Amino acid sequence: MCLRALGERDLPALLAIFGDPEVTRYSLFTPFPDLVSIRTLLASIDEGFATRTLFQWGIMRRDDGQVVGTCTLAALDVQHRRADLGYFLARSAWGAGYVREALPLLLDYAFGTLALHRLVADIDPRNVRSGRVLESLGFRPEGYLREHYLMPDLDEVQDTALYGLLADEWRERAARTRAVLAE
Repeated sequence: MCLRALGERDLPALLAIFGDPEVTRYSLFTPFPDLVSIRTLLASIDEGFATRTLFQWGIMRRDDGQVVGTCTLAALDVQHRRADLGYFLARSAWGAGYVREALPLLLDYAFGTLALHRLVADIDPRNVRSGRVLESLGFRPEGYLREHYLMPDLDEVQDTALYGLLADEWRERAARTRAVLAE
């Protein structure tokens, strides 16, 4: 796995990801219906990079160059050195470990290049797999907000579970991993 900038060539892959109601089930938006809406999404990603307010990369398989997901740093707060973490994965790629492999690259960028102090992930607690991925990377459960989001398209309200990771925790974990690999 590697992360790379998204472009026009990725529109079909992005539609397969963000157009799938199963993939977007636990997110705050409805599935994107067509390539026109995906082009709008891609333009907002480009604008986020230009303004340094959002960084969203494609998760690319090395063997075939196919984008199978995205991972994101959003709501960047330079003053407090924090951001929100997000990720989506095509249903066809679920269970293959791609997010677990890709997110450390993003965490290294966030805590290294951007010198962030804290990352927060906000997930629907019913998304158990996502919680497991976060905890496997060192994120800690920090809170639970009942009926935090109103989802009119789904005619429901969603709770949210908050997970956090601090830069020192990530660096310590990364150092332990390097030490084990060196043995």
